[in-house]
Amino acid sequence: MLLATLPGLIEAAPQASGCPVFPVDNVWNAPVDGLPRHPASDTYVATIGSWRGIHPDFGTVFDGAPNGIPFTTVPGSQARVPVTFDYADESDPGPYPVPRDAPVEGGPQGDGDRHVLVIDRDNCVLYELFDAHPNTDGSWHAGSGAVFPMRSNALRASGWTSADAAGLPIFPGLVRYDEVAAGEIAHALRFTAPQTQRSFLWPARHFASNLAGAQYPPMGLRLRLRASFDVAGFSAPVQVILRALKKYGMILADNGSSWFVSGAPDSRWNDDMLVGELGRVKGSDFEAVDTSSLMADANSAAIKPTTTSIVTEYYNAITDHYFMTSGDAERASIDSGAAGPGWARTGFSFSVSPGPRDGWTPVCRFYGNPQTDSSGRRIGPNSHFYTASPAECELVKNDHGWVYEGTAFYAVQSIDTSLCPAGLRAVWRAYNNGFPTKDANHRYATDRALLDAMAARGWSVEGVAMCVE
Repeated sequence: MLLATLPGLIEAAPQASGCPVFPVDNVWNAPVDGLPRHPASDTYVATIGSWRGIHPDFGTVFDGAPNGIPFTTVPGSQARVPVTFDYADESDPGPYPVPRDAPVEGGPQGDGDRHVLVIDRDNCVLYELFDAHPNTDGSWHAGSGAVFPMRSNALRASGWTSADAAGLPIFPGLVRYDEVAAGEIAHALRFTAPQTQRSFLWPARHFASNLAGAQYPPMGLRLRLRASFDVAGFSAPVQVILRALKKYGMILADNGSSWFVSGAPDSRWNDDMLVGELGRVKGSDFEAVDTSSLMADANSAAIKPTTTSIVTEYYNAITDHYFMTSGDAERASIDSGAAGPGWARTGFSFSVSPGPRDGWTPVCRFYGNPQTDSSGRRIGPNSHFYTASPAECELVKNDHGWVYEGTAFYAVQSIDTSLCPAGLRAVWRAYNNGFPTKDANHRYATDRALLDAMAARGWSVEGVAMCVE
């Protein structure tokens, strides 16, 4: 039996202490493995250092202090204390719920960036400080500070810094041990470069350089590990990090050493593994990504709703059946073998809309009724059926042989059974004439010649089922 899928399935946002690490549609949580390569990719990678290996700027202990950018969580009842700032005009005013003993990057005596990150776990608000120093009365002084409601996609004012040079939150870009141990990092990572441009790209809000040359990478630039990079020879924890770098990439957020990837300190890290294995991944293994298509609003970190989905076709050699799906979860299930043996991708696909659009109609998805009649015979075929015709959809809904599973995706209804509006491709439908002597099956394809060849084997070409991009 084929697996059903929930149309428009949305993955959950990363979590920390029971809070979402920004909404699921936040740019930090957006995959970039399918986006186009940035035209200046080679130049940016060369400037940062194509021959240099990436380095984990986190681990267990370094120079006597926890290695990485620490964070702490507090209850909503945590006392708010005054915080003064060197850059008060670009900082969110206090008070902040920073404990007297909040962990400081580099330790109490550290002389580096001295970041302090605090999550109010009851109200899901993130507080971040740069160059933070506690005062004897419990108050704090910092270079700059920013407050980020974790359920919001709001960005800082354009031109404002944060506790980070790019004006972005730090916490969502950290490699955290618990995520690696769980087997997945579902967000972009934060990294640094020694020389950056006097400009920034969305979602960044701030630059920290006087260099105007086009060879320098701007703040907010996103890079990803090349899809062709083989992660098989790495340990399981490092593979988790590398898979995240392929799917979600990393965002340039501060000036610093080349390819230094940020993370939170944890006594459970294996420093030798992290340094040794990640160092084998060179700058030349990365490419810059053009993320401009994700931006819906320059003042929001929310990405545009997905405008297209890919329908993937499968063939089962055991049952001699074709099937198609636009669902990522369903694709993953079939590819893993969870939907049963025999399924393989045919290599044919087409683009549709995952949601409503002007002039586009819902494509109804049906599955053959699996119940049996009095003779023990299955009532409906072990197969799926799709239609973009509202009239045909209603007709099949009233057919006891089919079970309506919902809207699979959206497409344009054909003008008749042979024509599509200008600019759209026809998806033709063929039927194997199987039911009731054998299992019925339909195949959908944009190549009419492909189905004509099947007609010679007893299939019937029924016409244009829908129109797609």
